[in-house]
Amino acid sequence: MPDDLALTAARFGAALRDAGVPADPGRCERFARALAVARPDRPRGVYLCALATLIANREHIETLQRVFAAMFGGLGELPGQQAGPDTSADGAAGGRGRDTLSSVAKLAQAHPGRLPPSGQESGQAKQDMEVTGHGMASAAGGDEGDGPESDMLAARPVLASAAERLAGTDFAELSPAELLLLSGLMRKLTLAVPLRRSRRPRRTMHGGRTDLRATLRQARRTGGYPLRLAGRSPLLEPRRLVVLCDISGSMEPYARAMLQLLYCAAGGAQAEVFTFATRLTRLTGTLVHARPELALRRAGEAAPDWLGGTRIGESIAQFNDLYGRRGMARGAVVVIISDGWDTGDPAVLGQAMERLSRVAHRIIWVNPRTQNPEYRPLAGGMAAAWPYCDAVVSAHSLHALDDLTAALAQPGHRRGSSRGAVRTHHWEQLKHRG
Repeated sequence: MPDDLALTAARFGAALRDAGVPADPGRCERFARALAVARPDRPRGVYLCALATLIANREHIETLQRVFAAMFGGLGELPGQQAGPDTSADGAAGGRGRDTLSSVAKLAQAHPGRLPPSGQESGQAKQDMEVTGHGMASAAGGDEGDGPESDMLAARPVLASAAERLAGTDFAELSPAELLLLSGLMRKLTLAVPLRRSRRPRRTMHGGRTDLRATLRQARRTGGYPLRLAGRSPLLEPRRLVVLCDISGSMEPYARAMLQLLYCAAGGAQAEVFTFATRLTRLTGTLVHARPELALRRAGEAAPDWLGGTRIGESIAQFNDLYGRRGMARGAVVVIISDGWDTGDPAVLGQAMERLSRVAHRIIWVNPRTQNPEYRPLAGGMAAAWPYCDAVVSAHSLHALDDLTAALAQPGHRRGSSRGAVRTHHWEQLKHRG
């Protein structure tokens, strides 16, 4: 890359991070590649490349303009830039593009940044670009990149992929494309639910109780003599996993992440998936498609209240009436994904949760707002549902999903009066904490 665009992107990204913009090395790499492909012949073209690759939130546009003006001198002509001869349209554009990128690279090198000085700059920039797994090469314009030390830096192994760097980012800060990058890591997760004893025993030749009917059936082959005793033992099978996901406006980024997680990791668990905002929609059949983006799009089409209001109590009551009493929730692990902001009556939610807790094995509430250590369940909906939850986790990022998988795998026990007293005591402590 002729004008050391890797160093330019790394320094510009460092300046944006100092200003509060999450310009990680993956986005800096896309910025450098955009400059190499577009070859803008005006500073505004450089700015548009930065806007398209480095900014994911509209609130950061003003910060980008300020940092761009401080580093590159605004959207006017760059210092020292000269337009190429106007012999042909292609030649003039190519010459102006080279002059613009050369001026941008020089201004980035002159700008004070967080990168180490002298010969380590080009190597550090290469390392930042290579962590995304593509190994983008950068040819430095000075003499520092020609020695054996530069070759050693270029030959370093990949440190981490772009998806692994995004694993600690809040789902609300990820773009749809960045969320799809996490699908590979989500496939490695296992949503293991506890086992339950089935009513149908399995046959075994050793151990267990003697199966008289099977023993007499086999004895007919040996003239009525039971030469071999057939046994039977209890069959253990995973409990049913039922997921109720809030798709209201406040939960939109987390709902997409959770639906993608269920598509990638819950296939073996045979999860029953429902979405709700103002009404309940069953999406179990929708999440069997081959691609996560297609499943998410069809999930939005199947749910008519996508990004609508939130009536948690009425939706859970509808689930109890239509599916819960049919046996879907009996002995199942129920996961409710919502921030608890209910526009309905909290008393309706409390009654629906009490009814659900009588038949479900465990109820796990996923609330991304609980990632804040100062969070208190004082909102009407969350306060009404909290006493009936066996676990409350945030699951706001890929790293935070470990708490969800641990809560799912915990065997637990049948609810009783003593356990209800323990949950009530925990609730009182949480309200008065801090």
